[in-house]
Amino acid sequence: MNKKRIYPQWFLVIPLIAYVIFFLIPSLLGAFYSFTDWSAYSANTGVKFVGLQNYIDIFTSNKDYVSGITNTLMFTVISNIIKLIPALFLAILLQEGVKGKGLYRTLFYLPSILPFVIIGLVFKSILNYNTGLLNMALETLQLGFLKQKWLSDLDFVWKSIFGVDAWRGIGYVMTIFLAGLNTIPHSYYEAAQIDGAGFWSRLRHITLPMLSGAIMINFVFGITYGLKVFDIIYVLTNGGPGHATEVITTYSYQLYSNGQYGMSTALNTVLLLITLVIGVFVVRIMGKKEVQQ
Repeated sequence: MNKKRIYPQWFLVIPLIAYVIFFLIPSLLGAFYSFTDWSAYSANTGVKFVGLQNYIDIFTSNKDYVSGITNTLMFTVISNIIKLIPALFLAILLQEGVKGKGLYRTLFYLPSILPFVIIGLVFKSILNYNTGLLNMALETLQLGFLKQKWLSDLDFVWKSIFGVDAWRGIGYVMTIFLAGLNTIPHSYYEAAQIDGAGFWSRLRHITLPMLSGAIMINFVFGITYGLKVFDIIYVLTNGGPGHATEVITTYSYQLYSNGQYGMSTALNTVLLLITLVIGVFVVRIMGKKEVQQ
């Protein structure tokens, strides 16, 4: 191999320094302060080491932080399912040569480039019970019996959040699937059709195996997004009604805003540990698939 084409190892120094300064050191400091009573009042009383007390409070206090952890995991799983399956079939449909597929791709992808805050504010207005566009449209169509308190009824609030999140994210996931579909030789499908394979057979034996890389990419991105979700929930419901839609990040934000910095960093450390565990699990699965291939 031509040594002139090999980048020197010192090229890694700047990225490594940036990683240490902007990620590793803050993470270690956060982990350290999660074992203290650091708060807005620490300037007067001093920061004291409290051991595991913050973590004990997270799992035993009446603030129900555990429900925030559960909601985070639930959102991560369901939001992935809701986006992956429709996005896959949309990608296949558009890949088949639908007229105007370029326009459809643009329209489906467009919501994913909009800021979360803007989307949240727009849909918060649309889903308002009294003045929202959705309920007003139902009234106009003589379907007033379908009106709901979309963002304040416990039976519908999570459905509304998942609906808004899917509206924004399906196009992005679809685009990654389209990129994967473009790498599959068309001759595979032609051979399968000659053998009499139907749509579901081609999907099972050709499309899904050949899309394993794109599926894993979307899965990893979806997990990362789901675990750190904040904007869409904060803008739509602010964790309500009550604390029904609180997630780890919204609880952490509230604690930090109230000056409970130690508890906030402890909750963020819990999120970091969950992310690490899931990350190790995903990496092992990816490693096994690469070995099999």
